[in-house]
Amino acid sequence: MLLRPGALTLEELQAVHAGGQPLVMDPGALPGILASAAVVRRAAEADAPVYGVNTGFGKLASTRISEADLATLQLNLIRSHSVGVGEPLPAPVLRLMLALKAASLARGHSGVRPVVIDTLLAVHNAGLVPCVPSQGSVGASGDLAPLAHMTLALLGEGEFLVTREGDPAGRVGQRLPAAAVLEQAGIAPLVLSAKEGLALINGTQTSTALALHALFAFEPVLEAALVIGALTVDAARGSDGPFDPRIHALRGQPGQIDVAQYYRQLLAGSAIRASHRTMRPETGAARRSPPEGGVQPWQSQLLDGDDRVQDPYCLRCQPQVVGACLDQLRHAALVLLREANAVTDNPLVFAEDGAMISGGNFHAEPVALACDAMACAIAEVGAIAERRIAMLIDSNVSRLPPFLTANAGLNSGFMIAHVTAASLASENKSMAHPASVDSLPTSANQEDHVSMATFAARRLQPMIANVAHILGIEWLAAAQGIEFLRPLRSSAALEQVHALLRGPCPAMMQDRYLAPDIEAAAALVARGHVARVLRSLAEVPALWGASR
Repeated sequence: MLLRPGALTLEELQAVHAGGQPLVMDPGALPGILASAAVVRRAAEADAPVYGVNTGFGKLASTRISEADLATLQLNLIRSHSVGVGEPLPAPVLRLMLALKAASLARGHSGVRPVVIDTLLAVHNAGLVPCVPSQGSVGASGDLAPLAHMTLALLGEGEFLVTREGDPAGRVGQRLPAAAVLEQAGIAPLVLSAKEGLALINGTQTSTALALHALFAFEPVLEAALVIGALTVDAARGSDGPFDPRIHALRGQPGQIDVAQYYRQLLAGSAIRASHRTMRPETGAARRSPPEGGVQPWQSQLLDGDDRVQDPYCLRCQPQVVGACLDQLRHAALVLLREANAVTDNPLVFAEDGAMISGGNFHAEPVALACDAMACAIAEVGAIAERRIAMLIDSNVSRLPPFLTANAGLNSGFMIAHVTAASLASENKSMAHPASVDSLPTSANQEDHVSMATFAARRLQPMIANVAHILGIEWLAAAQGIEFLRPLRSSAALEQVHALLRGPCPAMMQDRYLAPDIEAAAALVARGHVARVLRSLAEVPALWGASR
């Protein structure tokens, strides 16, 4: 794949994230790279102090460094800043970090030599994953610690992580010395020149990569939320009237308009919905015949018709709620795409007039705020799904058997599965607290306001996992509700998703060990199997363009 500095698309970033895409730098970037490197070389040979070239860093910016020590200054910078802690970042995040850093440096405003970019791409293309601890960045003055660990591996002093399941030595997860790994791959360890260490660690590539990682991971989960939410509408014999396009056109919110369209297409052709219309008291339709063997209390409600005028908000307001979340996620995708194409180190080099200007592009506030918006959206998708589960198990609202079991009392049905969903939704509410509003000054108050973007992005993954499990529980509950409406059938799309679940998870006609079913359903949600049902529909808008 051709890496075009400043012109990366969301689709290209998703391909890098997925792996297996060798990267080649656009040759058109070389003149700018060489010109900016020449500016730094001249500054290093001159007498004037230039931050990051011949001075110390942070609070030590006023300390002058001799020309003989400039290379050591950059090496010491990487060594001293490699202080991260916690579990290593996953391979998809590191692939993005390597590619984003290479693309940023290749914009020709960082003053690095081509060999720096070549080494980043060589490590990426060899499938090597630097071992980078996940904690230790405050998201300003760049993602210093994680990028330093990444760079240390390029220098042959850090570590790489074995990530391939097929490793013949069975070393998956093992940390290996960087020098030996580079030698085996035929990659020469990088030797830093003036400013290059600072350019490599000053930037927002870690927080941006983590945020993109979350965006790509949540896309199939959000698509599953739409499909499963539609299945719940049918299980509860809800109305499709609230999805009428005229309602949403009057409001004009694009996410809401799109979500309503998703629901209309998912529910189109449902015999359950058709029966719901004909059973309204005002239609004068005949009462359905009772089944053999008597009528359960919940069955009499189905047979006598439907006197409900409006559905609960968790059904009726799905376009308004999930659509608003979709708008926030689309905006976050735009912010992150801009950041992925940005130059975010310091100082910046302008070769046209030889200027080197100190600024603050390393401050990751745009990423932090985008991640906070994503967190709220992720939490809300899970919150309304939890409400749909609560509605399904409440026979007074859903008109289905209590707790979705025909013999309630002897069986508890989905009573405690809902408790699990409520627990996860509550966890997400706590984790959705904005990270960007927090700041602690660092570097002896020189760096006195920070973004906390790296944590803002990193905390999204457990939130996404929670939503996947909530949706897994809802899927099980909605499918169980459909069982009580047989022989009526839902739409072709929703019957497809019902059958998908019934492969690993049979109907629960009496209590059984349910935790494995929840895990199986959540895995199908997270891995995109449910999303395929939505993507198979004709003429549905893409969520944000990355997967179509």
